[in-house]
Amino acid sequence: MLRTIDLRGRAATPDELLAAVPRAAAARDEALATAAAIVADVAARGEAALREQAARFDGASDHAIRVPADHLDEALDGLDPAVRAALERAIERVRRASAAQVPPTVVTEVGPGARIEQTWRPVRRVGVYVPGGKAVYPSSVVMNVVPAQVAGVTQVALASPPQREHGGRVHPTILAAAKLLGVTEVYAMGGAGAIGAYAHGVPSLDLARVDVISGPGNNFVALAKRVVAGMVGTDSEAGATEILVVADDTADANLVAADLVSQAEHDEQAAAVLVTASTDLAAAVAQAVVARAASTRHADRVAQALAGPQSAIVIVDDLATATAFSNAYAPEHLELHLADPRPEDYVNAGAVFVGPWTPVSLGDYLAGSNHVLPTGGQARYAAGLSASTFLRPQQIITYDRAALAAVADEIVALSSAEALPAHGEAVTARLDD
Repeated sequence: MLRTIDLRGRAATPDELLAAVPRAAAARDEALATAAAIVADVAARGEAALREQAARFDGASDHAIRVPADHLDEALDGLDPAVRAALERAIERVRRASAAQVPPTVVTEVGPGARIEQTWRPVRRVGVYVPGGKAVYPSSVVMNVVPAQVAGVTQVALASPPQREHGGRVHPTILAAAKLLGVTEVYAMGGAGAIGAYAHGVPSLDLARVDVISGPGNNFVALAKRVVAGMVGTDSEAGATEILVVADDTADANLVAADLVSQAEHDEQAAAVLVTASTDLAAAVAQAVVARAASTRHADRVAQALAGPQSAIVIVDDLATATAFSNAYAPEHLELHLADPRPEDYVNAGAVFVGPWTPVSLGDYLAGSNHVLPTGGQARYAAGLSASTFLRPQQIITYDRAALAAVADEIVALSSAEALPAHGEAVTARLDD
């Protein structure tokens, strides 16, 4: 089921290591043009386009795109008490962890009377997207809304696809999670169309354009974010989920297999990769994966993900090569099942889960960390969702006359060197009596 790639005896560069396990890129390439057309249609035709897309992609028609308040109330009233308790625990933990991500205001005195204040301003309005295809994700409501609220965002809108089996309503568990968090502006719209609606606004729905769009989704959602980037801010292009496990011969093969299968159940394009120098562990994991994949609820989906070119067991010479492979791959989720894990060596990963008691599924729900993370190698340069996603640094500069006079000659010299003498004159005009 999981193919084995033997890289032993090779002195590979990071690019060569990365090429050994390619990501599922073809579907993303094909989705870009489709996503752009869907966004353009919403920009041009607004609500009419959204309704046509709902009928085509979600099998929903004549539904309330802007969710009435009573739908939210009904959903919370009908929420399973155990699920509510779990969501409340998740909200509390994510709120605490997100609060630590808000930088304090810092004042720097660069000279007498020369003051720079570095502060952080929240964006005014955020559009959160919560998927609704192969699974239901109330946890994504928590992971997106809570950091925005902690950052100080005053307007949070939420969109999730209409569900045919619920009469065109957003899934009630999603609505209940939104209600728990005090989100009242909710839309039954999905896919790239929802991203286009957030970016352009839909006057007939009283949907104003947002400043930042966040939230995971399929390839069409991820690439629609690329289409609207520059018009609005976006988080990373979160595509199909990924897990990379680095393990040595001390690892429990059954636990490694369980974690690979857990992420493979998300989507047929999900990537599940084990990197190890232990051939015994590799063989044991391969065997355990077969048994677990066959017995899980979404066996067909898991089998496709594990058999795809994006999933593999990679055998390397030593831990140093395994570390180099991980840093080249830059996984969304990285698990370390090692006698001496040294997480500080793994610099390119969306989130790092250390030890046998810290599975990715803990981070998906209740660790307190955020589960909206960069995929497709973006962890080399992008971060996961956090309060900082919704904050903008702003510099406030205050000089008095003496402080300006102290640097006037240098300003004049630099403005002359750049053939911009009026810049210098704007300074001397203040100092000439």
